[in-house]
Amino acid sequence: MTAHLSFLNPPRPVEPSHVTRPLPEEIQALQRNTFEYFWLESHPSTGFPRDRLRSDGKPIHEIASISGIGFAFLAIVVGAYRSWITAADALERTNQILSSLGKVKRYHGAFPHFVNAATCELIPFAKFDDGGDLVETAFLMQGLICSREFFSGSTPAERKLQTAVDELVQAVEWDWYTKGESGPLWWHWSPRHAWARNLPIQGWNEALSCYVLAAGSCKYGIDPACYHSGWARNGAISNGNEYLGVRLPLGDPFGGPLFLSQYSFCALDPRGLGDGYCSDYWMQIHAHAKINYLHCRSRYKDADGWGLSACDGPRGYLVNSPINDSGVIAPTAALSSIPFLPTEAIETAHQFLHWRGGRIEGRFGLMDSFKPSTGWVSKTHLAINQGPIVAMIENYRSGLLWDLFMGAPETKSGLKRLGFSSPGQQLMT
Repeated sequence: MTAHLSFLNPPRPVEPSHVTRPLPEEIQALQRNTFEYFWLESHPSTGFPRDRLRSDGKPIHEIASISGIGFAFLAIVVGAYRSWITAADALERTNQILSSLGKVKRYHGAFPHFVNAATCELIPFAKFDDGGDLVETAFLMQGLICSREFFSGSTPAERKLQTAVDELVQAVEWDWYTKGESGPLWWHWSPRHAWARNLPIQGWNEALSCYVLAAGSCKYGIDPACYHSGWARNGAISNGNEYLGVRLPLGDPFGGPLFLSQYSFCALDPRGLGDGYCSDYWMQIHAHAKINYLHCRSRYKDADGWGLSACDGPRGYLVNSPINDSGVIAPTAALSSIPFLPTEAIETAHQFLHWRGGRIEGRFGLMDSFKPSTGWVSKTHLAINQGPIVAMIENYRSGLLWDLFMGAPETKSGLKRLGFSSPGQQLMT
């Protein structure tokens, strides 16, 4: 395996498999500033990024989300690749986080949703949710795998990283989270409340990588039937209708909030990826983003940008979409769509940066959300919305994270077992 970065070999450019457009310097700077969320204000003892930071970059509390930690691994890879940080510093921080993850209590290999950023102890997320969260775990695994594939050299620090990642990745008992059945994976399990949350992981949503990783596990792999009857619901995942003149292959009417098509695909490369339910997942994500964009263009002024997703609102956390639009725009929705709608995303990034004299800029890029009709602006940055910005801008620029994740044995095996095809990828049996 060729090392993307090691102390012995300098970074090499990743050959993009599609032609990208030049990226304005202000958006390159925005990507770097957003990366610094995960680098400058992580907890000094554990390396965990806090779930939220204030506009000045200071912590609000000591909560860390496991998915946010997964995005931190992706961000560190990007930071090292872009030479924003040194290889030595990147490896030191990565190994610090890995050591801290080893202290987190797991539940049949799955991590909880929230942990204390200082002590690594579980923080319950909701009623009956004080155990394993399989979707959060999948997003962490994406980051771990990309980190291992990037730091693939033979230095002691890299070997330490690779061993730690393999131990965490191989320990997830994906098959246990099927309840021993051939139906879906289940989102939560608690030692106190068992399956009381009772939430199946069914598509279309953000969790496709759960099934890819579960199918690709060498120790705890699921039967592909779980994917077809669980995720795809025996074909009920299909849509095929037009919304605002755009045909949507999969999912609910109008596509839902944009994070549904972004979290898994920060690592999973949709370019030409197909299976029996969608011939090209690139077109699914492009259509989802386009519908979101067209809806916003019909409702908001051009100067206000676009993008509806899960984010902070004036009265708490919101999940916005074209059919549930509270008037709050989440910059991450548009910025993380840059590989799929580059012109629209780049234009709105400029609008965000200059909105009303820079009112939505914070210490680490853009604030989480804002409401143009009232002038309300979120006072926080949110890890799970910061991470996709760094990752997707990089995938647009170089395809780096896509190439890393798609080259991993777990990914190749999982896609092959589930019946996916992918151009340029030799999928394993």
